[in-house]
Amino acid sequence: DEEPFHIPIMVVVSRCAQLTAQEQAAGRIPTNWLYRLPTEAEWEYACRAGTTNRFYYGDDPGYTLLGQYAWYPGNSGSATHPVDQKRPNRWGLYDMSGNVWEWCSDWYGAYPGGSVSDPTGPSTGSYRVGRGGSWFDDAIGCRSACRIGGSPGNRYNSVGFRVALVAVP
Repeated sequence: DEEPFHIPIMVVVSRCAQLTAQEQAAGRIPTNWLYRLPTEAEWEYACRAGTTNRFYYGDDPGYTLLGQYAWYPGNSGSATHPVDQKRPNRWGLYDMSGNVWEWCSDWYGAYPGGSVSDPTGPSTGSYRVGRGGSWFDDAIGCRSACRIGGSPGNRYNSVGFRVALVAVP
């Protein structure tokens, strides 16, 4: 089987649907729950874990603490690393910064103006949102608010994913 960071986003979406069907059939999740990629807003909420700083562990303007929390060019050896090797955020989530960019379900686009709650991206587009930074990109990419756009059909060795289990109305 392929390593997750080499899987195009559409394969991830398909596998989430398969996992949902499998888990529902086994009675492990209710029929009104499903696995999917998080929205960009859900991803940032999970990353920040109730914080409002540049990073979920603080502002760190000189990036002096980043190596304790993230794999980035300054410490990665130009490679992806197993999850759970760095410190987690306050909610116990590992690798929300660095290691690999993570696909989100939203299409990449400009943020809406004004104050919004749980926004979603455009309904169509050419690029999907990636969040979190990676071992390949500058340390600034590890900030909680940093985002990129990537072609959903491409394979990237510095992009991965995490899935969300969510209730649907």
